[in-house]
This record gives sequence, structure tokens and C-alpha cells, in this order.
Amino acid sequence: MDIDIDLADRSVLLRQIDHRVAALETGKKHNSGVYATEIPHNPVDNVATIDYKTAHNRGYFKIDFLNVSIYQDIKDEEHLVDLMNKEPMWELLEHAEFVNKVFHLSGHSDVTQAMKPRTITQLAAVLAMIRPAKRYLIGKHWETVLEEIWVKPSTSDYYWKKSHAFSYAVAVVVHANLLCEQISS
Repeated sequence: MDIDIDLADRSVLLRQIDHRVAALETGKKHNSGVYATEIPHNPVDNVATIDYKTAHNRGYFKIDFLNVSIYQDIKDEEHLVDLMNKEPMWELLEHAEFVNKVFHLSGHSDVTQAMKPRTITQLAAVLAMIRPAKRYLIGKHWETVLEEIWVKPSTSDYYWKKSHAFSYAVAVVVHANLLCEQISS
């Protein structure tokens, strides 16, 4: 298990903490994962010498610091909370021009047009549906979708857990509201 933390610019934080860069199975750097504890690593490039799955099995805890550029336009905590709590203009998710500007939905206007999400729960399900393991649910009735979307697939296909999808659904609402705010000003 690891934790994901979204930041406007992860490099600001990484300059302030002692860390080791996580490695993929291929020996390449992990895009976002780091260890804030000592782990076997190459002292030249600071990359762990064991891949993140092996590290996990040995008890090392990886943190993913993710660059999420939408936060660069957030003025302060109050602004973020306002954007989170404001009901979005859901009907905008039926327009490809808008959807293609939205964090995590870009390129998936076909799904938002087919499903027409109108709640955070439905938006979280849409985000899960665009992953390979749950694509078969696109176009099904919401009742069916919500019964099946959070069931762990029997295959090894990539899917999103409920907590991940909900947290990103809130981020999508923040970004959609931010875009609307920027357009109206």
C-alpha cells in the first residue's frame, strides 16, 4: 500500500525532504514514487535498487507525490473549499470541447456524453469506467453501473478503487468549477 499526494509542483516539496526515488520493475525511475526512509539505493542517482513491488513486500512505504497542475490556479484554502463545494454545471460534461480541458476526463468525452454524470458518485463511476477493467459498463443504466463498478475484477485488468475514483471526482469538480470561473472573469 502507498499513499498519493497531489501537489501543484512536487519539486518544491522534494527539495525540502530527504528521500529516495522509487524504481519500476525495469529499473527505471518511478514517475512519482519516493521513499522518505532509508532504502537500498544507488548513491549516484538516488534511485532504489529494488523495484517498488519488492520494496512493498519488504515493508518499505512508498509515497507518490503527483504533479496536478490544476492546483496552480487555486488562490488559497478557502478558494479550494469553495470550488469543491460548488455544484458544477454537469451539462458541460456533455460537450467534448469542455471535457477535453478537464483534468482526468480529457479524451473521454464519449464516456461523459454516454453516461451524463450528475453527482459525485456518478462522476467517480465514470472515472472508474474509463479504466480497462470497467469499460464494459459504459452505456449501461446507472443502477447496473453502481452495483458493479466497485467490485474487484477477476482479471488483472487495470481498475480504480472506490476511494481513488472519489478523490479524483472531487478534483474534477474543482477543475471544472475553476475553468468556469476563469471563463466568466
